[in-house]
Amino acid sequence: MALFGLSMFDAFIPVFPSESLVVTAGVFASHGKPNLVLVIVASAAGAFCGDHISYFIGRFAGERLERWLRPGTRRRTAYDQAGRILAKRGGLVLVIARYIPGGRTAATLVMGAVRHPLRSFTPFDALATVLWASYSALIGYLGGSAFENDPLKGLLLGLGIALAITALVEGGRHVWQRLRPSKRRDEAPERR
Repeated sequence: MALFGLSMFDAFIPVFPSESLVVTAGVFASHGKPNLVLVIVASAAGAFCGDHISYFIGRFAGERLERWLRPGTRRRTAYDQAGRILAKRGGLVLVIARYIPGGRTAATLVMGAVRHPLRSFTPFDALATVLWASYSALIGYLGGSAFENDPLKGLLLGLGIALAITALVEGGRHVWQRLRPSKRRDEAPERR
């Protein structure tokens, strides 16, 4: 029940990273209690419910935000561009954002705010939450299995692997942003 609740609240109140709890539960699951499948199911179900709450918060706030953003301003342009990007690649953004610190909350809120169709949001969110819960629980499970007689070392290994993967994803994203040519550079006329 704690896994469900923390995974849910972490979607729209990201004060405690639920991934750490899921990894920890995975370590203990490697020793028989709780059951690994139940850890994955409870975590995924909580994250799924929380993401939908976040989506509807964004949807409610999006109506007010849209009225507040004046046409022709940079903020309105950014808001409209976010809607276009999510219309094209919303599912991919939702799955990837789950592994970026703070990305999950931002993605679900923005998808609601720009009124991304719920019929598209729901299946991609189901995929994202199941992948995330499985990844987190299995990292803990593998760490716990590697150190059967010392669950604390297993926990530290599992959390270390999770942090390393997160650092790799963030580092890769940073490098990608640096290497990718920006539109402004491409569109700027050459000075002679």
